[in-house]
Amino acid sequence: MKKVKLAVCGATGMVGRTFLKVLEERNLPIEEIYFFSSARSAGSTITFNGKDYTVEELTETSFDRGIDIALFSAGGSTSEKFSPIAASKGCIVVDNSSAWRMDPTVPLVVPEVNSHDIAWNKGIIANPNCSTIQAVVALKPLHEKYKIKRIVYTTFQAVSGAGMKGYSDLEDGLKGEAPKKFPHPIANNVLPHIDVFLDNGYTKEEEKMIKETRKIMGDDSLKITATTVRVPVFNGHSESINVEFEKPYDLEELKEVLRNAPGVIVQDDPKNNVYPLPIYASGKDETFVGRIRRDDSVESGVNLWVVADNIRKGAATNAVQIAQELIKMWNK
Repeated sequence: MKKVKLAVCGATGMVGRTFLKVLEERNLPIEEIYFFSSARSAGSTITFNGKDYTVEELTETSFDRGIDIALFSAGGSTSEKFSPIAASKGCIVVDNSSAWRMDPTVPLVVPEVNSHDIAWNKGIIANPNCSTIQAVVALKPLHEKYKIKRIVYTTFQAVSGAGMKGYSDLEDGLKGEAPKKFPHPIANNVLPHIDVFLDNGYTKEEEKMIKETRKIMGDDSLKITATTVRVPVFNGHSESINVEFEKPYDLEELKEVLRNAPGVIVQDDPKNNVYPLPIYASGKDETFVGRIRRDDSVESGVNLWVVADNIRKGAATNAVQIAQELIKMWNK
């Protein structure tokens, strides 16, 4: 088996540190590993698999050492600058920012859904938005079986999706302190506002979900609308997803399709108060689906409640899964 030289860029951030946990758990065949960050965090120490490493500043010469895969979670501007440099040195970048997601020359990949798209990468592979990832894991098998006509997303997104500053805003807000990251207090509140507002009244987060879902599912005909909401939960995104199909479906068969889908765990026993909750999804890599019920307001509609750990499956785990798929391809 080919052993790889792997780099983590943005290693000291919330997602970067989760990369380390997931890489340790999944035991990738790593020959050498490097940790890069901004100048501010360079020089700090990271422990990986029981060994201490010094974090290096990310520079234009960082990839002059035969690195095979680089996991980036260092922000869009950093990725825009350094991803092409890494790719030019023969490294494949798996980028967690929004910089490359809608570039038609860059695959946007959720391994359970469209791992085949990895094959046409030109040195950069984009990791989708956290809220999109968990949604398409649940929707892809249903689209294949019943052909989705329309999707209505309503999300309930944790503060960890806004990074350490978002997390701190909730912690500080519970102590009565003013917000620093969000425009309004998040403690004891909900904000129907994630990312910036666009001229059409949607937020950038809502537009991301719409466009990314179409690209990942390979279907530009999908009718999609979205409302994304920040809620006072530390970790784990929840989503109410209303779906209208082209074809009729049997509810029990639909549940069975989800039970057999890769990366999905069905928790759907409402009489016994069993349904997905962010507090139980936290720390796990699967997407949890429940509250599965027919929508009688349309001919062939269903309602789903979809929950996942946004830092793991919504970011770090998905990127590591892409790296695993690359290694599999190289070892064929």
